[in-house]
Amino acid sequence: MDPQEVFGVSVVLGVIVWGLIGARYIWPALRGRPRSETLRPLLLLHAFRFVGLAFVVPGVVSPDLPEAFARPAAYGDLATSLLALLAIATLRSRTGIVITWLCTSVGTVDLLNVFYQGGRVGLVPGQMGAAYFIPTVIVPLLLVTHAMVFRILIRADAPFSQPSVQSGH
Repeated sequence: MDPQEVFGVSVVLGVIVWGLIGARYIWPALRGRPRSETLRPLLLLHAFRFVGLAFVVPGVVSPDLPEAFARPAAYGDLATSLLALLAIATLRSRTGIVITWLCTSVGTVDLLNVFYQGGRVGLVPGQMGAAYFIPTVIVPLLLVTHAMVFRILIRADAPFSQPSVQSGH
């Protein structure tokens, strides 16, 4: 198998394995909890996306890694990480839910864009150096958990966690 095929198989198998783990272990543990409690651990995973900055660190990646791939990968991940932290901080409010929508939308588009950019610039898997495990192991987990976040956000029965207001009547 050539390196491109190995990379593709690795990404597909990563999505399958994380999908199985998500369906069997993560989703059942989260299901039925209040929305903010369900979203918090998923957002915490995305808060680690600052790891994508490795794509712009010489020595971690090959000097031949195309900048058109590295910069969007690094800074899209950083933006998503910061949005995840902001969402966690405000999660019990309507603003937190809006920021969660923004975080998971930006994060998903970022991941899909980086795969597109990698193909567009002719990325060779070896150019990623030690960061090779980000798109083959971490990105599949992030895609699966983005799907979970979208599912939680569109649930019609998920109330906002706000204090109830009682009228004096």
